[in-house]
Amino acid sequence: MPELRDPPSVLPSEAEKAGYVRKMFSSIAPRYDLLNRLLSAGIDRRWRRRAVDRLGWEREPRGRYLDSCAGTLDLAVELAGRDIFGGRVVGADFTYEMLDRGRGKIAGTGVTATCADALSLPFPDASFDGAVVGFGVRNLADLGAGLREARRVLRPGARFVILEFTTPRWQPLRSLYLAYFRQILPRVGRLVSRHGSAYSYLPESVLEFPDPEALAEMMREEGFAAVGWEPLTGGIAALHWGEAAG
Repeated sequence: MPELRDPPSVLPSEAEKAGYVRKMFSSIAPRYDLLNRLLSAGIDRRWRRRAVDRLGWEREPRGRYLDSCAGTLDLAVELAGRDIFGGRVVGADFTYEMLDRGRGKIAGTGVTATCADALSLPFPDASFDGAVVGFGVRNLADLGAGLREARRVLRPGARFVILEFTTPRWQPLRSLYLAYFRQILPRVGRLVSRHGSAYSYLPESVLEFPDPEALAEMMREEGFAAVGWEPLTGGIAALHWGEAAG
């Protein structure tokens, strides 16, 4: 019997990552929202609500908030639509096509969209009362630099919330999840998105990403205090949060 081999990796090198990610999201933007709903069975909406709950925006309901790596602006719209929220939300992403797909969601809201790189944000120091990023830090070419840049634009004491995929630890969920993640998700993703590698990149990038404890420690090292995290849906995703140190 021939030896079974893992398929070739689609992960780009560090030097190539930014260009690869931008091109990939430009290609899948038209079907990105559909695939989010389909592949997560709609659970991604619940996760985003939980991320906004953790932001602590109630302390400054008329403040200015950042949705970094904003994609099609779902997190920005979730925050702007909260009762008593009267502030502004800036949705920033370096892929124009993703922001363009989300523009129809922000009419009449307090959300503005800006094409900007999370590693070099075009905002002054200490200019936001809070920031959130959903499923974006995993795609940064330099995770440490991205955390430092988020810290830079936050006012002292402002909260930063990260929503990201992770890998369940509890069996048998872990085995079932990995089978779905490695076999079913890439095939459905290719069929619907019509992109050859985007939904193979997704599981590979999740499996290579730091585990929740390591990400929490990185946040502390990059200037965040009161760091905490919690697993979501059995550990399929995780929320991290921390406050910009003064």
